[in-house]
Parts: sequence; C-alpha cells; structure tokens
Amino acid sequence: MIVRPNQHWLTRLFVWHGSVLEKIYSRLLLNLILSISVIFFLPWYETLGVKLTMAPFSVLGVAIAIFLGFRNSVCYARFNEARILWGQLAITSRSLLREVKTVTGQHPGSVRTFINLQLAFCHSLRMSLRKLPQPEILSRYLSPEHVSWVSQSHACHNRILVLMGEWLNEKRQQGLLSDILWQSLNEHLNTLSSISGGCERILSTPLPFAYSLILHRTVYIFCIMLPFALVPDLHYMTPFLSVFISYTFIALDSLAEELEDPFGTEDNDLPLDAICVSIERDIRDMNNDNTNLPSALKPDRYYRLY
Repeated sequence: MIVRPNQHWLTRLFVWHGSVLEKIYSRLLLNLILSISVIFFLPWYETLGVKLTMAPFSVLGVAIAIFLGFRNSVCYARFNEARILWGQLAITSRSLLREVKTVTGQHPGSVRTFINLQLAFCHSLRMSLRKLPQPEILSRYLSPEHVSWVSQSHACHNRILVLMGEWLNEKRQQGLLSDILWQSLNEHLNTLSSISGGCERILSTPLPFAYSLILHRTVYIFCIMLPFALVPDLHYMTPFLSVFISYTFIALDSLAEELEDPFGTEDNDLPLDAICVSIERDIRDMNNDNTNLPSALKPDRYYRLY
C-alpha cells in the first residue's frame, strides 16, 4: 500500500507511484498510436462513406461510467470490510492478552508462549491470504514440533487457534481459570476464527466473472472505436482527447481489479505487513517485553508500505 503525506494539488497531478498509470501506460500508448494513425488515414476513411458520430458514444460512455462506478463501489466495499476485519483482529488480540494476564495473574514470562501463538496466528493469516509459504515465519514464534504440525494443514491459522485453545484449557486444568473465565476467553478465540473466516470469504468470492468480463470488453472496445468518432471534428486534437477519455475508463477498470483483492501487495492493497508489526509491538509492549519490539515499518522513498 502507498502511504504518503498531504501534497499540493499541483504536485498530485504528476504523482506516478500509487496511481494506476504504472500498469496502464502501455495501453494508453497503444490508444495514442491508434489515434495518430486514424488522423493519417482520415482521407481514406472518409471515402468509405462511413461516419461515426459522438451520439452513440455519449450514451455508451454514460452507461459505462455508471457500471464502472457500481463496480468500484462494490470493490471498495470489499476493501473496507477487509480493513475492518483486520482492525478487529488488532482489537481482539489486545483484549485477549489483557484478559489472560489479568485473570491468570502471571508474570510476563509465563504468558510468552501464548503471545507467540497470537503473533503466529496473525502472520499465518496474512501469509494464507497471500498464498505464501509459512514455515519460515512461523518458526520465529512456534517450536519446531508445532511448526511441523501446523504446516500440515491447508489453513495453518486454524491449527494455531487449536493450540491457543489447548493453552487456555491447560491453565483451566491447573485451576488458574474458572469455567466462566475460560468461556469468556474462548469467545475471543471464536472472534479470531470469525475474522479469519470473513477474510477467507472475501478472498474466495470474487465478483462474478461474467460481469467483470463484459465491462472489461466494453471499455476496451469503446476506447478502440473512440478515435474514429472524434477525428472528423477534432482532427489533430483527437489523440489528446482520446487518450484522456481512455485513461478515465481504463484507470477505473484497473483500480477495481486492485481493490477486488485487498490482501495482495499492490499499491492500493491493505498494508498487512505493517498491521502485523503494529499488533506485535502492541502485544509485546503490554507484556513489558520492550527488548523484543520489532521496528515499526516505515514507507520507503516512494511511500510504499506493505
């Protein structure tokens, strides 16, 4: 994700990183070449007796804009729900540790295992959503036996929840937790399970392919035919207006593709790495474990923060 400070309006006009221009400039270049070619072939084009007017393009452009706006709204709703779920994960992680420390009354070292399980769950969920290998990062928080057992699952974070439940049950058997307190803590584990299920639902349920396909095709056919309708009236101004209109439609289409999967590593996706580091800093600080605090992730020279 791109994180940037407030910018002057003139500076923002020329921002490259964080915009979708990086992905679509080659398509805009093709539209520019097509528009220039249409100008040179205009005399031959007029001899065919076929003349496209702007009337159908005006109607079609409005229709495309409406459907693009609807698609972007739906994709942003997915992005926003994903952000809410990860925000809830941070809140639940802090609440869970606070209750564990309060009700068990144990010193920082005795809950370190549970803290590592919490952190392993956050990172495992992040890696699962991005379909990345997990053993290396899980080895930072879990024992080799637990890493081996957890890695056998297709959803490692679910098995980590089992380990967290077993830890709480062990404290219950030791008499450190009453049945009521154990049930209260178990509700937090159910919340973590609900959060992971919500993220998996977003990931595994994209927008209907047919809907995205017809909109995608319509946008590109519109941009290809647009110069032929503009050139009889605009002549040498055709490339400028054609590229500008194409940029508007293609950029919205490309942005919707990014927002549809908010868990990736593209410029406009959620900064899951930074969220996990923030959770780890908060949890370790709550346990007075300031010596092991990871450094907060900072944007790079392009203000990129994953």
